[in-house]
Amino acid sequence: MARRGSWRRRIVLLLTAALAAAGAGTAAVFLQRSETLITEGCTAVAGGLSAELATDQAANAALITAVAVRRELPARAASIALATALQESKLRNISYGDQAGPDSRGLFQQRPSQGWGSTAQVMDPYYASNAFFDALVEVPGYESLEITVAAQEVQRSAYPAAYARHEATGRAFASALSGETAAGLDCSLRTADAAGDPGAVGTKLTAALGDLPLTADGRSLLVDAQGNLAWAVAQWAVANAKALSITGVEVDGRRWNRDARTGWEPAPGPADQVRITVSDATAG
Repeated sequence: MARRGSWRRRIVLLLTAALAAAGAGTAAVFLQRSETLITEGCTAVAGGLSAELATDQAANAALITAVAVRRELPARAASIALATALQESKLRNISYGDQAGPDSRGLFQQRPSQGWGSTAQVMDPYYASNAFFDALVEVPGYESLEITVAAQEVQRSAYPAAYARHEATGRAFASALSGETAAGLDCSLRTADAAGDPGAVGTKLTAALGDLPLTADGRSLLVDAQGNLAWAVAQWAVANAKALSITGVEVDGRRWNRDARTGWEPAPGPADQVRITVSDATAG
């Protein structure tokens, strides 16, 4: 009887282990399927406006707006630029033109034949953004002009009225990404599938917003900034979270957690520093 009881216990243990393994496998499959069901994208909410962009579009919007912030231009300048780029390229750095402008290239479809620079230059988003703002600031009173008028003064498009359809999106994203609207940008993303690099985040951040006091802290990058600039840095990081494997951003008593997908939530933290955390080596 002792032997028979021992075998029974072994069988029960084996069955329990098998069921546990099956449950773990089922849970893993469920989590994988849940990840694939997530529709990735970014939403900006500001001043009663709400707009959505794909993650690559949001990253380009963050770059353009960061250039405006670095040049100390008003958010209105970024609104005009974003509406223009949405119309010209759908906020994507495209390497082709159209029938009206066969040599048009880049975010703003700038034409080398029209004096915008070389093909390589207008394909550089930083150069292209600065070139757009160089022209925009020469337009008298551009801050108070209708977007269609201001954009047309720069672009000389055959379809100037088309810029107006992107005004709401331009305004919402410019307000959030310039830091004028705190916690105005949220991106819904799948779990990071690769390790991030705080150094790479710092390099891209500096290229976009200029020299800022940066400190490495393990898997985090600390950025000394406050007020609108702090929120510009923080929401730049959220907009670039997919490409740079950023998992968390903390600023001014708020936290954005990529995996929680609950937007900005209250969290303890200083008002004069932004913490950007990337995924670790075991991510994915």
